[in-house]
Amino acid sequence: MMGLSLRNVEVRLLLDGQEVARDFGEMLFTHYGVSGPIILTLSGPAVARLEQGRLEMSINLKPALSPEKLDARLRRDLDQFGKQTFRKLVKGLLPQKMVDVVVARSGIPPDKPGHQITAVERKRLRELLHDFRLTIVGHRSLREAIVTAGGVDTREIEPRTMASRLVQGLYFAGEVLDVQADTGGFNLQAAFSTGYVAGRSAARFVTQGK
Repeated sequence: MMGLSLRNVEVRLLLDGQEVARDFGEMLFTHYGVSGPIILTLSGPAVARLEQGRLEMSINLKPALSPEKLDARLRRDLDQFGKQTFRKLVKGLLPQKMVDVVVARSGIPPDKPGHQITAVERKRLRELLHDFRLTIVGHRSLREAIVTAGGVDTREIEPRTMASRLVQGLYFAGEVLDVQADTGGFNLQAAFSTGYVAGRSAARFVTQGK
């Protein structure tokens, strides 16, 4: 599925089957795994829990449809296109690069006619579309990081000036601070804003001869 971009999907982060985080938006399948805006946001809590148990991500491919509405959609397609093969029916539900993967995971023979698909098989497909699981086994290197966690504790900084409360004449800005925002420009804005305040405060400190 390398190169496949999914939009308007919901991803839940699961630790030993229990949800610990979720996000909605766009994600991307790459040559090494997954990426994209919602994956970057979830990578923070994911990396923090890698050693705590079985870590999985659950992708809801049809978040706009409740289980009942999705089941009704599947029933309608199976009735209307019952002579088509299961694989061809799935092509009408998903991007091309995902068809063979979902067909294989469903356990339903790809050449089985739609009108022969049982209620149990239909339920299996519906659950797969709402809960497509991937096991998280690791993360990329620090050199590839978009945002880094950790840094100077914000409790040790005067927020109005970005000055250190421990060392006189020392100011902090950007990702040297222990501030980790969601993706979407928030970390850049934090860097710009703290840099502006720290720069003006440091200049004031120097010009006033303190």
